[in-house]
Amino acid sequence: MVETVLFENEQVLDRSAVAAYLRTMADSLEEGSEITLSAGEQEATFAPPSQVEFEVKAEREGPEGGDGELSIEVELEWPENATDTELSIE
Repeated sequence: MVETVLFENEQVLDRSAVAAYLRTMADSLEEGSEITLSAGEQEATFAPPSQVEFEVKAEREGPEGGDGELSIEVELEWPENATDTELSIE
C-alpha cells in the first residue's frame, strides 16, 4: 500500500491556539461539514463520513533514562470512498 501525504504542517503554537484549531476541527466534524486544512500555499479539504476510526496515542521518544520528547497524536481514519448511506428495508 502506498501512502501519499496530502497535507502536512508543523509549527510552534501556544496551547490556546492549538485548542482553537482543534475546536474548529471538532465543530466541523460534529456538524458534518467539510474540514479544510490550510497553511501557506497548501490546502486539503476532507468530508469525513458519520463513522470514522478514531485513534489517540501518547509517545515518548529519546534515550532511556535521558531527556526525550513527548507527543500526543490524534488520528481519524476512514475509507476514501465512504458514504453515509444507510441500509433500509422498504
